[in-house]
Amino acid sequence: MSAEKKWVLKEAADPEIVNRLSIELGIDPVLAQLLAQRGISTFEQARAFFRPDLANLHDPFLMKDMDKAVDRLSHAIFNREKILIYGDYDVDGTTAVALVYSFLINFTDKVDYYIPDRYDEGYGVSFKGINWAADNGFSLIITLDCGIKAIDKVEYARGKGIDMIICDHHLPEDGIPEAVAVLDPKREDDSYPFDDLSGCGVGFKLVQAYAAQHGIPLTELMPLLDLLAVSIAADLVSVTGENRILAFYGLKQLNSNPHKGLLSMINLAGLDPNHVTFDDIVFKIGPRLNAAGRMESGRISVELLVAKDQKLADKVASRINHHNNERKNIDREITREALEMVQEGSCLCSDNLTIVYNPQWHKGVMGIVASRLVEAYFRPAIVLTKSNGFVTGSARSISGFDLYAAIESCSDLMENFGGHLYAAGLTLKEEMLTEFVDRINKAVSGKIQPEMLSPVINVDTKLDFCQITPKFFRILKQFQPFGPGNNAPIFETDNVYDNGNGRKVGADGGHLKLELIQESHPYHHIGAIAFNMGEFFESMADGNPMDVCYSIVENYFRGIANLQLRIRDIREREDFI
Repeated sequence: MSAEKKWVLKEAADPEIVNRLSIELGIDPVLAQLLAQRGISTFEQARAFFRPDLANLHDPFLMKDMDKAVDRLSHAIFNREKILIYGDYDVDGTTAVALVYSFLINFTDKVDYYIPDRYDEGYGVSFKGINWAADNGFSLIITLDCGIKAIDKVEYARGKGIDMIICDHHLPEDGIPEAVAVLDPKREDDSYPFDDLSGCGVGFKLVQAYAAQHGIPLTELMPLLDLLAVSIAADLVSVTGENRILAFYGLKQLNSNPHKGLLSMINLAGLDPNHVTFDDIVFKIGPRLNAAGRMESGRISVELLVAKDQKLADKVASRINHHNNERKNIDREITREALEMVQEGSCLCSDNLTIVYNPQWHKGVMGIVASRLVEAYFRPAIVLTKSNGFVTGSARSISGFDLYAAIESCSDLMENFGGHLYAAGLTLKEEMLTEFVDRINKAVSGKIQPEMLSPVINVDTKLDFCQITPKFFRILKQFQPFGPGNNAPIFETDNVYDNGNGRKVGADGGHLKLELIQESHPYHHIGAIAFNMGEFFESMADGNPMDVCYSIVENYFRGIANLQLRIRDIREREDFI
């Protein structure tokens, strides 16, 4: 069902730079090539890349309105005002709330948190949330991962005697809310040096600024960085610049002394507590934390993340894990139904854009199902259901196409929408659905180029198996954490065979576990795992040569680490077919 992947070998870096880095750093030219491809050309830049330093974090007061935010927060704490931490229900929002709450609770007991209900209130600041704050005597709301579009909500809150500090990282619209302070590095009038912080990252900058103004050492904020690392990984912001520093130290914290709730998640996911990677966060921890907001309430995730007692954390984590299992069953069934709709031609649109709608579907998994449809057909997808009398759902895009902009062009038809370049959420009245489908389809069709509709694997460089030595891998690991802007390197090795011990694995035999040999280096065997590539088994078992592209990972099992290739794609050699 999946589209055939196109392999694109990245352009080689300047040989002079590669050679110099290789000599000065004493590393394999392939590793020097990877550095040069990342814009690193000097020994000093390489040292900064391999040894991130907290001293290189930007001054938080460079962010517009930060002085106003810290002054208002300090005033609230000094005067024992009630402060409400308000965040979105996804991983970025809940980790942000947990981080700011965990910090402020050290200075005041007049602090609480609020996570809006996905189904009753929807995304962002809600009138219901403001009313709850007013009814319970809160005079300051700090929003996290939301609020940049809440112009009317800020005005409503002011009428209730509530000030607001907005901490967001989404793109603002034409106007900025008239809050006490609006912290968002994506503001056009903000000159902060790094604009791709997560929502949790903006919350951390507020905490960092408060600490600096009150003489609190930066080292005292270190225990909060595991929460920030989880948000950076799960929200797929770039792992470059300031985010790389924060992610690096956050991962250290996550692997040495994590919050008790995160330790519970690590154990439930079956991960090695000392070797958690960004991939583990994206695929194991993040989905579990998200499941609470999808199936019940994001507040449960915050309860987990701020838990001080391990038994309590384990109990809450078990509850969240149950929700995650329930979520997986629901999204598996809805994905099956959505795929059938596409195959039967009963979807609303299926040319360059897939749109499916079923008013009975569970709203909480629309984004997941949309991602599954993108994987299956490699074109943008919008999955819609009905909730609270409105058509609502999620959109996911393909590389190179700004689906958010296309949705924004239909903003006059919608009650609400928001998101990023490749992911968005939207809500509209049912009577607007037909016109929306027509207009969004035209907006997409006019900008989708044929080459966008084939998945591309960007191969960093070719590699011989004999180059994968312990030293090579030890240095390659120092390229971590991997993520957008610093993706795990993908290598290509041609003319490889399985040594005869390869086998199908997985419940349905859909995966391959291989022992590969490169024909030019027959004595160098290397283990590999190829997910969802069972169709190649017979050909490889017959001894046919293949080309493979892969990333190199460390697989931990019962405390033992084994180097392994994670196959991204297999290609039968044309000279053998």
